[in-house]
Amino acid sequence: MLARVGAVVFVTSAITAAVIELSRKDEPPLYRSGAAATEAVIDPLKTELRRCQQLGEAGTRDPVCLQAWADNRDRFLKPSQALQPQPAPQALSPQGQPQNPPATRDPAVNETAPAIYSHTNEAR
Repeated sequence: MLARVGAVVFVTSAITAAVIELSRKDEPPLYRSGAAATEAVIDPLKTELRRCQQLGEAGTRDPVCLQAWADNRDRFLKPSQALQPQPAPQALSPQGQPQNPPATRDPAVNETAPAIYSHTNEAR
């Protein structure tokens, strides 16, 4: 008797899950295909890098490829202008002359780096 009740519950839940899955509407994809993106914007640096990639080892001797690789490195490794520290504005005296900036050094702060000791010989 208990096995029959379990089988009926299992079949009922399977049918319910199937009906729910079949009644779902197709949703638009979350991501666009790559073909639409390449048609909209063509990056000349990217196409040059692909050409250099296809050249293989000959690309290491091609000056155009060397320049393209340098430009690609610069794009990622050069610091952005927004991240550069901006100089603080100078305070003006009542006469309109720039004042000396206040001292920002704290004499209590030790500016020397701590010594680094190597413990590689201790394991021997």
